[in-house]
Amino acid sequence: MVGIYIHIPFCKQACNYCDFHFTTSFKNVDNLIEAICKEIVLKKDRISSPISSIYLGGGTPSVLPASQLQKIFDTIEKHFTINSEAEITLEANPDDLNQEKVKALRLLPVNRFSIGTQSFYNDDLKWMNRAHNAEEAESSIKRCQDAGFENLSIDLIYGFPLLSNEKWKNNIRTTLDLQIPHISAYALTVEAKTALAAAIKKGKQPNIDDEQAADQFMILTELLAINGFEHYEISNYAKPGRYAVHNTNYWKGVPYLGIGPSAHGFDGTQRYININNNTRYIENILQNQLPEHIEVLTEANKFNEYVMTSLRTMWGIDLKKIEDSFGQSYVGKVRAEIQPFLKENHVILENERIILTTSGKLLADGIAAELFTDTD
Repeated sequence: MVGIYIHIPFCKQACNYCDFHFTTSFKNVDNLIEAICKEIVLKKDRISSPISSIYLGGGTPSVLPASQLQKIFDTIEKHFTINSEAEITLEANPDDLNQEKVKALRLLPVNRFSIGTQSFYNDDLKWMNRAHNAEEAESSIKRCQDAGFENLSIDLIYGFPLLSNEKWKNNIRTTLDLQIPHISAYALTVEAKTALAAAIKKGKQPNIDDEQAADQFMILTELLAINGFEHYEISNYAKPGRYAVHNTNYWKGVPYLGIGPSAHGFDGTQRYININNNTRYIENILQNQLPEHIEVLTEANKFNEYVMTSLRTMWGIDLKKIEDSFGQSYVGKVRAEIQPFLKENHVILENERIILTTSGKLLADGIAAELFTDTD
């Protein structure tokens, strides 16, 4: 099982909270698609087939016409064997998913949408500087379903000043009414160098309230559990068997190819990090040069990454896997350092797996940090 991630760095406008690599200028779009296709060819021997997942993220991949997306898929299909049941996801914004666009996308290999809904309230969307409105948030989902796309995920954001608990509950209820099988929900974080960070620094916006975010996390978790969702990763909820294949493979350490400016790839031992400059990326690729930084992971790096990613999931940290991969000394360290969290009921130890409780999920990063090692 291996995957391919492709970063499409174009957006209609900048959301105030976003720190992903993107541009609102489309002047180099044709050259960038050409470079992406060429990078796929240059990296075709880095991972073996068959491909179990392809994920087009960004940025906003749905801003591209279907013809340019088809070029990317044609290149992948020419150089890789794709599993017949592969999950092929396209990140999309509601304003792009009009009837004509959905019809065109139906002809592509795409079989899953991850839709950046964020909220079903106009005032929230305006505050975030989203390009879509509340009506489009809902109608785009129905339009995709009517076209035969059943494997849908939507993003929701909570923990920001405008979002009362009642509005948050209504966002969740609307999602449930729409029968979405997968939900990714994120507490708003203030990232440096974003418009939101600048507004908070100048006193034009209030800072984020951690207690509000925690309350809304608990509301979300409770409502979705009642409605049959499994909380399989801290930010992700799904109906049984509807987990995101691509992202689950990330959390399980499965190798994947990273294509496009700022994309990361992983082969099990090394991480490949592309430059986040579109012009330089295009220039390098078209000269048959890979504009990437290679990070060789030490044993400590691998252990810490395993702890961080696995702890976030419902499967938890597997002590037997740690013993097999890193040795008994690492197991002893984890057993000793997890004790305070066991006593406080932030984690449980079940079948030699350390799994977060609901309260522990609010402290996941801190718990993981306590288990990290800084020596090989």
